[in-house]
Amino acid sequence: MSKQILLIQGHPDSSQPHLCHALAASYTEGAKEAGHTIRQVNVADLDFPFLRSEEEFVNGSIPVCLEPVQEDLLWAQHFVIFFPLWAGDMPAVLKAFFEQLLRPSFMGKSVGYFDKKRLSGRTARVVVTMGMPAVIYRWYFRAHSVKSLERNLLGIVGIGPVNETLIGLTENMKATDAQNWLKKLVRLGAMGK
Repeated sequence: MSKQILLIQGHPDSSQPHLCHALAASYTEGAKEAGHTIRQVNVADLDFPFLRSEEEFVNGSIPVCLEPVQEDLLWAQHFVIFFPLWAGDMPAVLKAFFEQLLRPSFMGKSVGYFDKKRLSGRTARVVVTMGMPAVIYRWYFRAHSVKSLERNLLGIVGIGPVNETLIGLTENMKATDAQNWLKKLVRLGAMGK
C-alpha cells in the first residue's frame, strides 16, 4: 500500500551536501521505486523568524513561506525527519521551524494531552546523525533530544508511533559503513517506514 510521505530535511546547512542529504536521497529513491508519493521541505532554504514570545506563538501569523508546509503536514501520512545532532539537540533552526508550524492556531486548542489531535493517525521516523557512538547517545544520554522531539512536539500533535534511526561516528565514517546506511535508508523508504 503506497503512502504519502513528507520528508523534512533539518540540516541547517544547504550550501554543500552532507550525510543527512545523502540519507534523505536514499530514502526518497527507495520510496519512489516502491510507489510512495514524496514531498520534501528543506528547512535551511526557508526564511522565517524565530518566535520570541508566547503572544507571538499563540496569536501571531505564520510566515507565508511555511503555509505550504502546513498543507503538507495535513497531506502526509508519514513523516521522515533528518537532522544532525548539534550540541546534544536538533539544530535551532529545526526547532524554530516546528515552533512556527505547530502553533495553536493551526493545531487547534485542545484541553488535554490525550485528546484527539489534528495529526493523529500519522507516523514518523527520525533519522539523526552524530559524531559520538549512537549507543552512547542512546544509553548514557538517553537520547534525550530525540525523546523530547517525539514526546513534546510530535506526540503532542498526535503523530505516533515515531521510530528512530540513530547513526553515530559519522565524522570519520568508512565509505563501506556509509554505503550500508544508505542501503538501509533505501529499504526503509521502500517500506514507507
